[in-house]
Amino acid sequence: MSHTLIVMRHAKSSWSTNDPDHERPLAARGLRDAAVAGAILADYPIGAVLSSSSTRTRETWRTAELGGATADQVTFTDALYGAWEDSVVDLLRELDETVGTAMVLGHEPTMSSLIELLAEPSELTDEAVRHYPTSALAVLEIDCPWADLGAGRGRLVRFEIPRG
Repeated sequence: MSHTLIVMRHAKSSWSTNDPDHERPLAARGLRDAAVAGAILADYPIGAVLSSSSTRTRETWRTAELGGATADQVTFTDALYGAWEDSVVDLLRELDETVGTAMVLGHEPTMSSLIELLAEPSELTDEAVRHYPTSALAVLEIDCPWADLGAGRGRLVRFEIPRG
């Protein structure tokens, strides 16, 4: 069975706050970029979103929804805040096989490391791994059941850096 995995980094957060890192909100540019990302994500029938529990990832998803993104299920979890790529893969392996398209919304360096782990080598993979800015999203085609997800089991087919 094949699946689609979207890997997205949160939109630009504000640094003009005294909030702890986990609570930092999006900057004005982040809100604009997340809405543009939502228009791109509207092209995908997302079955499940696994997102970090941080304020900036929550706001990124909510703003992407305003831009047109939809998902059957959205889960915000502390397990994705500061996670290693192997931990993210473990979460993805738990997805039900009926989920055709899943999305992970998190932080760097985990998002680019996840792509480096899962995607076959290619120029596009190298580009994404080299520079994964805020709001960036990558779309991978996965050639196996979620439970069998692992190194090299995906092919990066799209890499976008939405800007509003």
